[in-house]
Amino acid sequence: MQKRILIRDCTLLTDAAAPLRSHHFVTIEGPLVSSLGPMANCPDPEDFCVLEGQEKLVMPGLINGHNHAAMTLFRGFADDLSLHSWLHEHIFPAEAAHVKPEMVYWSAKLAAAEMISSGTTCVADGYFYSNHAARAFSDAGLRAVVGHGIVDFSVPSVPDPTKNIETVAQFIDQWLGQDQLICPAVFAHSPYTCSPATLVRAKQLADDKGVRFFIHLAESPNEQQQIIDPQSSSPTGHLAALGLLDSNCTCIHTVWLHNGDISTLADHRVGIVTCPQSNAKLGSGIAPVAELIDKGAIIGLGTDGCASNNSLDLFREMDMLAKLQKLYHKEATALSARQVIDCATASGARAIGLESVGSILPGRRADLLLIDMHQPHLVPFYNQDTLVYGASGSDVDSVIVEGRLIMHEKKILTFDLDEVIDRVRNLAKRVVTAT
Repeated sequence: MQKRILIRDCTLLTDAAAPLRSHHFVTIEGPLVSSLGPMANCPDPEDFCVLEGQEKLVMPGLINGHNHAAMTLFRGFADDLSLHSWLHEHIFPAEAAHVKPEMVYWSAKLAAAEMISSGTTCVADGYFYSNHAARAFSDAGLRAVVGHGIVDFSVPSVPDPTKNIETVAQFIDQWLGQDQLICPAVFAHSPYTCSPATLVRAKQLADDKGVRFFIHLAESPNEQQQIIDPQSSSPTGHLAALGLLDSNCTCIHTVWLHNGDISTLADHRVGIVTCPQSNAKLGSGIAPVAELIDKGAIIGLGTDGCASNNSLDLFREMDMLAKLQKLYHKEATALSARQVIDCATASGARAIGLESVGSILPGRRADLLLIDMHQPHLVPFYNQDTLVYGASGSDVDSVIVEGRLIMHEKKILTFDLDEVIDRVRNLAKRVVTAT
């Protein structure tokens, strides 16, 4: 039986906007936070697994709202290319040649290691052979919303594109309600790789099964010209006209929004996930995050896959999000550090359809992390703004997901990291041989 956890004498950040609380404790029983408060009220440590919190900051686990985890295999494989060239001339051919169940499992598990090590406790993933990604995340102890990809052409896990919806339905049935950590989902790749009929069927599948619907949207300036049978003059309008935009929809990127698109997304309560590092590296642009937040949109933060970012460190992503918004608007107050932390925690959870994670309160799922504050770059530590502008994933000491300690003192406890690294290195040799 899982032992109760007591984190003793820590600095506590319960949510993005809360004041820091020094000399506090947190208790965890089963999958939930059971209590918290000042050390004067700390329970007897007997029968607890005790984590000493001196010089540690306890904060909500980070939510990576968009990833293609298995693409760790393609990290650094095709850098410094335009989005179209990167995707069509390099990534799609590489995926056709190398994406197999074994590749997805081990490459997703490597991504899980990188995310856990840098403080991510939940990821929204979208790829192919997604049952193997789900198994990798579950084995690693990482919470995940796992979407199976849908496109209108042959891909490794769906060689017959006429069976794309059927394949995803089978994946959902395999995982729905079977694992506390794994929520299956539908991932329609984009308006330009799916016909209107496919998009409507994919969204209907998500709604009928009670799972989340994800789609890339408005990532590049020429996306409108690539859309199959456009129903509107903008990619966002296209999805709206098809009836896809609602509170069970998450749109990724939303960089190129036309007049009225921001209000459309906000009014329909769509979840939005921005990926600033990936958008910057591919030269795609800067999403209007500050304007979306001003309109009341629900914003999450994602890394995208390693092939278009190279890193899965959400602390790095938070820093980039804040600074790009300031630079874009030429205004230092365009987006605050605390708004960014919210995007990576509570708001980020809502953006991918989760309500029970993203803050540390009694009764909430116990997904949290401990930051080692005994670091030159974290001294002094006046407030949580330093997490955005000064911290990095390497400062994470311990990680708890669903009340389970999965990393302690920087050592992953749920699987053999050396084995995973060796497996992916061997897979990479095949990629090198084939190029």
